[in-house]
Amino acid sequence: MHNDNNVAANTPRPGEFWTYTLQLPQDTRAVRVARSTVRTVLQTYGMAQVSDVAELLASELVTNSLLYSDGPSWIRVSNPRTTHVRVGVWDTNPTIPPPFRGAPRPPGPPGWAERGRGLVLVRECADRWGGYAVGEEVFGMCGKLLWFELAA
Repeated sequence: MHNDNNVAANTPRPGEFWTYTLQLPQDTRAVRVARSTVRTVLQTYGMAQVSDVAELLASELVTNSLLYSDGPSWIRVSNPRTTHVRVGVWDTNPTIPPPFRGAPRPPGPPGWAERGRGLVLVRECADRWGGYAVGEEVFGMCGKLLWFELAA
C-alpha cells in the first residue's frame, strides 16, 4: 500500500543538506550499481520525478570514468540546494573531456562514431553541469570531478 505521508516525511526540509557517496570499482557492473544508488536515494528523498534522467546521466558519467581512467571512481548524490539534486563522479584521470571544458557547444561526434555522445547528453539534459581537475586532497589521489544538477 502506498502512503503519501512517507513521501512527505522524506521530502527534504528547507535548508536540509544530505549527501551519499559510494566508491565504485573499475568494473562494468559499477554502472548498474550507480544507477540503482541514484534511484534509491532520490526516491527516498521524495525526488522520484527526476530519477529517470538522473540515473541516465549518472550512468554516462560512470561509463566515461570506466572508459578513460584506470582506477576506482566515486559517485556522490547530494542536494546542494533544496530544489536541486547534484550528482558527481570523481575518477583518477585528471583530463577534463571536451564536452565539459566550458566551450559554448562543442560539436558532437560524427554520426558513425561509437563513442562520444554520453557527455554531450549530460550537457543537453542537465540544468547545470561542470568539471574540474582535482589534486591529491581528495582520497589521496589526483583526478577529476564531473558533475550535473537537476531541478527536483
